[in-house]
Amino acid sequence: MNIQIEPVMPEQKDIFAQLMNLYDYDFTEYTNADIKESGYYYENVDGFLLNDKLRCYFIRVDGILAGFVIIGDGGYMYLEDESAHNIDEFFVMRKYRRSGVGRFAAESAFNMHKGKWEVCQMPNNTPARKFWKTVIAGYTRNNYQEVGTENDNMVGFIFDNSKL
Repeated sequence: MNIQIEPVMPEQKDIFAQLMNLYDYDFTEYTNADIKESGYYYENVDGFLLNDKLRCYFIRVDGILAGFVIIGDGGYMYLEDESAHNIDEFFVMRKYRRSGVGRFAAESAFNMHKGKWEVCQMPNNTPARKFWKTVIAGYTRNNYQEVGTENDNMVGFIFDNSKL
C-alpha cells in the first residue's frame, strides 16, 4: 500500500469540498448537525483553502483519494503558542480506517512541522480519542500530555516533536 500526503491545489477546490461534506456527514454522529437545504454541509471551503494559517492536504492510497488532513498554526484550545501546530481537521474514509492509513497521515503531518503540537477531539468522539491517543503515544514514545475533561468542549493531547 502506497500512502501519500499532497497539498490541496486551488483547482482541486471542488474535490476538497466533496470530501469535506463526506467528513461532515460522518461527523454528524457526534455533532447532530443537519444538512443545509442545498444538500451540502459545506458549501464554501474557501475559509480553509484561503486561510494562511491552515494547510490542507489530501491523503491518497495507491493514488486514490482516501481523506484529508488540515494543519493549523497555533494552539487549538489549550496551547497558547502561535508557533505551535494543531490538527484542525482530519478525515480518513471508512474503507481505509484501521489499515494504517490514518497513522501514516498523522505521523506525516507531525513530521512536516516540528515543534509543539495540540490535537483535540470532542469528548463524545470515543473512536477519535482512542485513535489519537494510540498514534501520539507511539509517535512520542509516551511523551505527551492529556488536556481537557469530559465537561470541556474539547479534550486532547499536547506534545513537542522538535527532538524526535
